[in-house]
Amino acid sequence: MKLAIYGSRHQDEYLSQIEAFLNSLTRRGDSAVMHSKLYNYLLHIMPMALKCVCRVVDTGDFSADFAVSLGGDGSFLRTSAWVADKGIPIVGVNTGHLGFLTSLGIDELPQLPELLEGQYEIVRHSLLEVVSPQVQGWPYALNEVTLTKSETSSIISVNAILDDVPLANYRADGLIVATPTGSTAYNLSVGGPIVVPVAPVFVLSPIAAHSLSMRPLVIADSSELRLRCDSRTPRFRLSIDGHATVHELDTEVVLRRAPFDVLAVQLPGHNFPDTLRNKLSWG
Repeated sequence: MKLAIYGSRHQDEYLSQIEAFLNSLTRRGDSAVMHSKLYNYLLHIMPMALKCVCRVVDTGDFSADFAVSLGGDGSFLRTSAWVADKGIPIVGVNTGHLGFLTSLGIDELPQLPELLEGQYEIVRHSLLEVVSPQVQGWPYALNEVTLTKSETSSIISVNAILDDVPLANYRADGLIVATPTGSTAYNLSVGGPIVVPVAPVFVLSPIAAHSLSMRPLVIADSSELRLRCDSRTPRFRLSIDGHATVHELDTEVVLRRAPFDVLAVQLPGHNFPDTLRNKLSWG
């Protein structure tokens, strides 16, 4: 088995579990590709445990049977960008807080290779693709795309056109367009609906709308959404899974479903209803 391992460098509380996990890979004869950020962090702490690591990479072409994300939901998002469109299933191991995307507990990490030889399901998570000549870098969002005002003193108007038909002019502090995966992230904090991860939809949720009639809206993920901003200031802020850039008001942002999905491993005993019940204290 070959694993691709990505993780946050803030793992001081979980070093024993990580070391046991890496040693189990070596004993089994498995190998690993590891992101350089995590590798350089562990190299000074447990160099002998890194015998299983055959390659250290930031980006580029690599292959693996599974990817392992060590951290919280933010680490899972970065892991999905690292894996990109390679179709490698990701196992999220939670060392963060809420961890909606990370289904496995850190204490289960040393047994992960054996768990992956048993039964599991693959859950497909859709992404949003941002189409704009001004967007540089990774143009895909697993959680959400947001358009917000660039200054705190003004509001922003986001004109939305859905499949070439005018939809609404959102006068608010901003607009969130969330995937089903991202429905439990920023979208949830502004009162948007929670959506099961496999639903073929996207969610539009205004941020502090200046009209009570502006409500969250669920649309089919087969739709194309075109957005243009107007504001008293000459620029607006575009954020793709938390990575923000500032653009001129005449920049049009086109959103559509990405041509590939993120594949997540769901092990027995870990499912979305249980995650909601436990993380949101639903009883």
